Amino acid sequence: MTPVPLNPRLSALGGYPFPRLNALLADLQPPPDLEPIVLSIGEPRHAPPPWAAARLAEAPGWGRYPPAPGEPSLRQAIHRWLLRRHGAAATLVDAETGIVPVSGTREALFMVAQAVLDPAAERRRAVLMPNPFYQVYHGAAVLNGGRAVPLPGAPGRPGIPDFSALSDSLLAETALVYLCSPSNPEGSVADQPTWIDLITLARRHGFAVIADECYSEIHYTEAPPAGALTACHALGQGLDNVLLFNSLSKRSSLPGLRSGFVAGDSRLVGALTAIRNYAMAGVPLPIQALSADLWDDEDHVAESRALYRTKLDRAEALLAGRFGYRRPEGGIFLWLKVGDGEAAARKLWREAAVKVLPGAYITRPEADGSNPGAPYIRLALVAEPAATEQAIERLIATLDEGADAR
Repeated sequence: MTPVPLNPRLSALGGYPFPRLNALLADLQPPPDLEPIVLSIGEPRHAPPPWAAARLAEAPGWGRYPPAPGEPSLRQAIHRWLLRRHGAAATLVDAETGIVPVSGTREALFMVAQAVLDPAAERRRAVLMPNPFYQVYHGAAVLNGGRAVPLPGAPGRPGIPDFSALSDSLLAETALVYLCSPSNPEGSVADQPTWIDLITLARRHGFAVIADECYSEIHYTEAPPAGALTACHALGQGLDNVLLFNSLSKRSSLPGLRSGFVAGDSRLVGALTAIRNYAMAGVPLPIQALSADLWDDEDHVAESRALYRTKLDRAEALLAGRFGYRRPEGGIFLWLKVGDGEAAARKLWREAAVKVLPGAYITRPEADGSNPGAPYIRLALVAEPAATEQAIERLIATLDEGADAR
């Protein structure tokens, strides 16, 4: 029997973080007298709006194929949200041609590389991303024939590279740049000058800016973080080369709904929509109807944000001065320096029934072979406040001896 040859690029992916974590902990059992607390995955557990389930149940449309461009009512709701969130900058977005609803941003973050990369090209195959990064960025680069280029954070801004320091030769080879702000996992925010620098370089060298702003509504500053749209507005040159991604998973605590959007450069949105016509079904119509209601409502978002702030404040009271803790500006993660992330993850599960993610599983080695994430663990602030506080108390009791990274 002749086996089916597999795509050789699959071998370059490396292991996905969560199967790797399962394998790391497979031979361990947590203490039977402790309730396990799982903080390894960024899956929000806050209660969604109480009206969401009923509206989804009542929504018609399960018997129709949804169009890939999305219903006009949802695109208009997204546009209204962009106007509230970004003000005059959102007037740059064409609600008809510059917005496409997607079934969660993961698929769109992957597919945009298909829209931009030419795997047969001899150049312009570099895909730039922060290091650490959301693993879909790396997978999108590798499986679509690109060359993943992880970038370190700028001094004092972990997770946000200094794009102005990149060489012209690298920029000339670049097809697209992924930037998550607030960053995953460090919670750093790209300020407007950073976005302006990046977009200016993109237009000079002809690459796409992929602004992953899925954590933008979970911020710990009074003002919400700047974004790609406001930078485009400040530049006064439209939305060329720029796509903004956002989602209801984190904003509305509905990761199972699988609903988000892409907005920006209408030409790039059109290319992404063309691929989705072939590769993906549109967002189901009842989910589109509920999504429109969710984008129109801010009360539940404010309540969720306040709960994250409560958890962060409690965590900070315990962690200040330990494990290299720095207060994130946004997002739902803590990034703690513990010496050996894999060893710490095993110890925490075996002795404290706390599950965390080793930092090495969301980073790639640098040129010298060292992995910048290896000394770290990532914790997701997704449990209830009391459980979050208990998990951190267990973490300190288990790891504090000799693990302080000051």
